[in-house]
Amino acid sequence: MPALVLLGAQWGDEGKGKATDLLGGSVDYVVRYQGGNNAGHTVVVGDQKYALHLLPSGILSPSCTPVIGNGVVVDPSVLLSELSGLNERGVDTSKLLISGNAHIITPYHVSMDKVAERFLGKRKIGTTGRGIGPTYADKINRVGIRVQDLYDESILTQKVEAALDVKNQMLTKLYNRRAIAADQVVEELLGYAEKLRPYVADTVLVLNQALEDDKVVLFEGGQGTLLDIDHGTYPFVTSSNPTAGGACTGAGVGPTKISRVIGILKAYTTRVGAGPFPTELFDEDGEALRRIGGERGVTTGRDRRCGWFDAVIARYATRVNGLTDFFLTKLDVLTGWEEIPVCVAYEIDGKRVEELPYSQTDFHHAKPIYETLPGWSEDITKAKSFSDLPKNAQNYVKALEEMSGAPISAIGVGPGRDETIQINSFL
Repeated sequence: MPALVLLGAQWGDEGKGKATDLLGGSVDYVVRYQGGNNAGHTVVVGDQKYALHLLPSGILSPSCTPVIGNGVVVDPSVLLSELSGLNERGVDTSKLLISGNAHIITPYHVSMDKVAERFLGKRKIGTTGRGIGPTYADKINRVGIRVQDLYDESILTQKVEAALDVKNQMLTKLYNRRAIAADQVVEELLGYAEKLRPYVADTVLVLNQALEDDKVVLFEGGQGTLLDIDHGTYPFVTSSNPTAGGACTGAGVGPTKISRVIGILKAYTTRVGAGPFPTELFDEDGEALRRIGGERGVTTGRDRRCGWFDAVIARYATRVNGLTDFFLTKLDVLTGWEEIPVCVAYEIDGKRVEELPYSQTDFHHAKPIYETLPGWSEDITKAKSFSDLPKNAQNYVKALEEMSGAPISAIGVGPGRDETIQINSFL
């Protein structure tokens, strides 16, 4: 049975939660492999809406085991709050597994994130201020705190004290903030240990044994391809690898185990935070996309920047992820436009460029070259098959598929769990 990777093919917020949840009833494990509570998924089940930040979306499927992999950074207070909120709504969270090698977001990571972003002023990255970047930095600098450290007070204390030796110097002398007491941090972290203990496991072993036993494992990325630390629009990126390769390192499975890579594409384009965005709209169309699409960040609460579909970044996502399929979401949002522009290439210094430019400078100066496709006015939210869509909607999907370089195997025609057209099976 297959191991699948499901990831964002744009700048995040493409609707991965709905896609993961759609597959959740058919898979045995759903694994978050990177990021932290800077991600946000909205999943609609019946008349219930769930906003998930750190937990895998598959936690809403009773038959599925949700897993937080070693590549994720975990804020214990956020995790426990999210679990409590789901339990209060009748969702069983007892099957959750958390890698003992996942890194912990501490109070000093959050403090460093916020003060550093304010210090940058106009040069700020647009982070969520939740300590994600500083936690990954400590991981790379080998001074990070892992989940397993919560169960050895001596090791935990040594690591916290070592980390704060440097960070307190920065807080007090560079940022003019108060120093953070190591013993208070240790006490707070130890307070989470027993609450988390039932969930902590050797998830690398569990997942590889599951694959050997022909179980279906779905790896779920947070953020999106263009926010990847290596392959995104650096430096306006996240601090981990949401691309397909990140699933291997962030969950501990070999690349030969991955059989399918599914990219989530919104029928237009959005972005949260700073950074270049060639198709961004500053007019009534942009405001209409934001309003109709409900484009507000699940995690940040910030309005998303909106623009027309960008086929250049879709092709790029296909290439760097080895995408086998696309899941196109929010097609219904485009209902009502007489004509719909699609970015097919960029103009950079008077030249037509059809692939994502290698140079950061070039991408900042990229201007979209549009082709216009006929729109539709019919309500598509009740469509159950591709043939149920208006002809112009069908043509729009076909055009995006041809431009993007991989088959569109599913289409979201509304926010509900059942408002999806399945063209090709993912399993």
